[in-house]
Parts: sequence; structure tokens; C-alpha cells
Amino acid sequence: MEGTQMHTHIVHVHPEPHSYNGALTRAAKTSLEHLGGTVTTSDLYGSGFDPVERARHYADRVQPDRFAPLAEQRHAWKTQTMPKDLVTEIGDLERADLVILQFPLWWHGPPAILKGWMDRVFVSGGIYTSRMRYGTGYFKGKRAILSVTTGAPRAAFGPGSRGGDFETMLWPVQYSLHYVGFSVLPPFISYGVQGHGYSYEEQSSLEARLRENLAVWASQLSKLEDVDPLRFPDWPDWNEDGSAIR
Repeated sequence: MEGTQMHTHIVHVHPEPHSYNGALTRAAKTSLEHLGGTVTTSDLYGSGFDPVERARHYADRVQPDRFAPLAEQRHAWKTQTMPKDLVTEIGDLERADLVILQFPLWWHGPPAILKGWMDRVFVSGGIYTSRMRYGTGYFKGKRAILSVTTGAPRAAFGPGSRGGDFETMLWPVQYSLHYVGFSVLPPFISYGVQGHGYSYEEQSSLEARLRENLAVWASQLSKLEDVDPLRFPDWPDWNEDGSAIR
């Protein structure tokens, strides 16, 4: 999709606006708008998004005496009584051709607020049903990409390496995006973004490297049409009971 036709939505997940994650979000917005596209952003920390699914989110309860989250989600979707924050978040995803999830790697995974966002925004009975999943998902035809930062250097990551394997650590988020129909592009990883305790020379080198990384991110966003999505199993790969066809 050409830049003049593309609308991107960035889900920004970092509590400090002046963090490197903030710089990556701003670089993406500038680059995509320069290409002629439009960009919106959800700042989960800045907006005070509540990541915890709670009974009080639902004014019209289908089961007033017992909180069954999925039942309440299905009822709210069916009766058009969705919580206002979810209406906003889902609307942003519906309008987007590309969704970027921008977050730091914390404890070998995304910040908890992003998992909670997925718990609440991917509404049962609306965003997915028993058959409206994977290749037949709600967001079929849309693309998503993770942009992730980490303090450790590139060499520390990989199967058996000290920092862990990004393919494994990001799998739950990427597979969940696949679950609701997105075509998931390979992630963009920004390595070694922390410079605490560095000498002046080391700090200057770090800043130069991170500026270059921002330029690489902007350049990569201009070439997404040439990038093949990640391959995940889909309906043709499973038996009726969900097991893999061998």
C-alpha cells in the first residue's frame, strides 16, 4: 500500500514521553506522514488506560451476581454498550492499515499494560469468535509490526544466549495479533538503548548509534511493501481437534 493511501495507528507503551521509545514513536510518525500517510497514536500510560478487566467497566451486566469477563464482553458488543475507552481503541485499529506496537522489553516480555490492553480490546464475540480467528480474523487484510527496545546488546540475544531469544519472547504478542487476523511483519528491535554509567566518549558513541537507529527505523517503514509477513500456522494446518496436520 502506498504511503499516500496508508493510515497507521501506533500503540505507544512507555511511561516516559522523553524515552527512546518516545523517540521511535515520533520518528515513525514523522516518516509515515512524510510518505503521505496519516498517523494516530494511543499512549497507554499517558491516557491512563486501565489494563485490568473489571466488572465496573460494564454498565449493563448480563450476570450481575457473578463477573464472567468473556460473557460480559460478548453481551456488551451485542448490545452496543461497550466501555468508551474500548470503543476508542477498537475504532483506531479498525481505521488503520498498519498497526505499530511500540514498547520496551521488560522481564523478557512486553509491559503488563500492553497485555492488559490486549485482554480488554480483543473483545470476545466481537473481535474474535470460534471461527473468526487466524486467517479469518476480524483484522484480516491489516498489517502489524512490533518495535521493541532493549538495554542489552544485540550479541546477547538468540537461542541459548544470556538475554533470551526474541523469537520466543515476542511469540505471545505476535501470535495474538495473528489470532485476530493481522498479517504480522518481522519486528524491529532496537538493541543497547541504555547508557547508564558510560563515560563521556561512550555516551557520545551511544547517542550517535541511537540516532542512526532512528534513521534505520524510518527507512524500514518506507519499505514495508517489500517485507513478507511472518509465517504462523492457520486453519489448513490443523485437524478438527486443533492438532497439527503431520
